[in-house]
Amino acid sequence: MHHENHLKSSDTIQDIVIGMSDGLTVPFALAAGLSGAVQSSSIVVTAGIAEIVAGSIAMGLGGFLAGKTEADHYASELKREYDEVDRVPDQEKMEVMEVFADFGLSEKLQHEIADEMAKDKDKWVDFMMRYELGLEKPEANRATRSAITIGISYVVGGTIPLSPYFFIADSRQALVYSCAITVVCLFVFGYFKSKVTGQPPFAGALKVLIIGALAAAAAFVMAKLING
Repeated sequence: MHHENHLKSSDTIQDIVIGMSDGLTVPFALAAGLSGAVQSSSIVVTAGIAEIVAGSIAMGLGGFLAGKTEADHYASELKREYDEVDRVPDQEKMEVMEVFADFGLSEKLQHEIADEMAKDKDKWVDFMMRYELGLEKPEANRATRSAITIGISYVVGGTIPLSPYFFIADSRQALVYSCAITVVCLFVFGYFKSKVTGQPPFAGALKVLIIGALAAAAAFVMAKLING
């Protein structure tokens, strides 16, 4: 028997990817930049923690607003569809027929399906939402869960490049360990991110790694230039 294996990307996984991606990259670049300007790890830690807190709140709020906008948009379109099946049912039936015409069904079958579907208003509207507008009903409390997931993922991701600075007083020495740890984490994260999104894993891992490394290098060089 043939089994098809598909790796599906859930909303939660997408939120983790969003939070971890910025969480690994932005604090890493900040720590690298500060390491090029100051020698004390305590300053890097203070600034890093402040950035992680601010970044997690900002990212979480962004996720909440995106989820809320999605839910509001769905509710608005749902209300409009219910109104249209009441006001212009014949036009809505024609739209159902157009959907099935694209599947190559005969006109007779299109009429039969549209008439049958019109007997249940809720299923009729749900069909129109899915196949005419391409909208899926958002999960309950999606916005809140998205905000929490993205925020926590950002904190976890941001703590990784900052962790050596907690134990090593010299920021330049801490940066070496931070680079080593973060490079490995960026590669692993990029690999699994690519698997989840259906992209070539190794190519995706290298892309994420290169972006993070370039951001950190740019921040370090800029800090050195500014400080002469």
